[in-house]
Amino acid sequence: MANQLTILGCGSAKPTRTTSPSAQVVELCDKQFLIDCGEGTQLNMAHMGLRTPRLDHIFISHLHGDHCFGLIGMLSTWGMLGRTRSITIHAQPDMERLMRPWLDYFCQGMTYEVRFESIHPHRHEVIYEDRTLTVTSLPLRHRVPCCGFLFEEKERLPHIRKELIEAYAIPLAAIPAIKEGAGFTTDDGRYIPHEELTYPARPPYRYAYCSDTAYSERLIPWITDIDCLYHEATFTDEFASRCKDTLHSTARQAATIADRAHVGKLIIGHFSSRIADPEILLAEAREVFPNTLLAQDCTTFIL
Repeated sequence: MANQLTILGCGSAKPTRTTSPSAQVVELCDKQFLIDCGEGTQLNMAHMGLRTPRLDHIFISHLHGDHCFGLIGMLSTWGMLGRTRSITIHAQPDMERLMRPWLDYFCQGMTYEVRFESIHPHRHEVIYEDRTLTVTSLPLRHRVPCCGFLFEEKERLPHIRKELIEAYAIPLAAIPAIKEGAGFTTDDGRYIPHEELTYPARPPYRYAYCSDTAYSERLIPWITDIDCLYHEATFTDEFASRCKDTLHSTARQAATIADRAHVGKLIIGHFSSRIADPEILLAEAREVFPNTLLAQDCTTFIL
């Protein structure tokens, strides 16, 4: 399955006719991860017909309502639908303290377990890992403790050249060792080096989510050369002074981060309801970083 990003909400605090608060589903390594869960997340999932059979982890960037008010409703719905697999919510420690009373009151008799894993938003550290990928926290500059997330595939073993399996009569049992770096000796005693038998796997894919934050060059070393960056672009240049007051970014600032980090492509989102036409944000960003795309609710990007 292709790596992809589904935008469920690309607006900021106030919902509009075209934008819901922040939420997105990232699909990497045949797994699904929900990042933030603003009001209306499950409605947009239903609108898209988005199925999430491989979604077992939710990452909450910070405890502002537009990033987590949709969580209790979605957890409740999953219980009514008879979900049995546990769900893990990765968020700062206060998340569990706030959520447990709601779960106990509104979600009695849950058919599955809700687990909480604490994030320390001021640290840059691995917060999730499995055999195929890692998720690392990215400290951001906002009015409350806040972090972004860097999703990184792990290095894959090289591929064996299929035509050589038959040519050299390589038994299936020998293939794992060849992929790990071994060569192979044929029945007639000829040694075939590992480099001749294999070709490299594609480079690991890397995706970063950065919302909400003021302009922060601290991010650049952590996201340099990644494939795709989602960065908040709450305001246009016209509202630059408001960015300083609210610790948000302009589209131009988001593009500057993307440009200086040499990312592959930039997706901007988290638009203020004050911006009547997000295309203005896109135009400003593209003046600095041409390979910028505009997030839209209920759209999917192939990563």
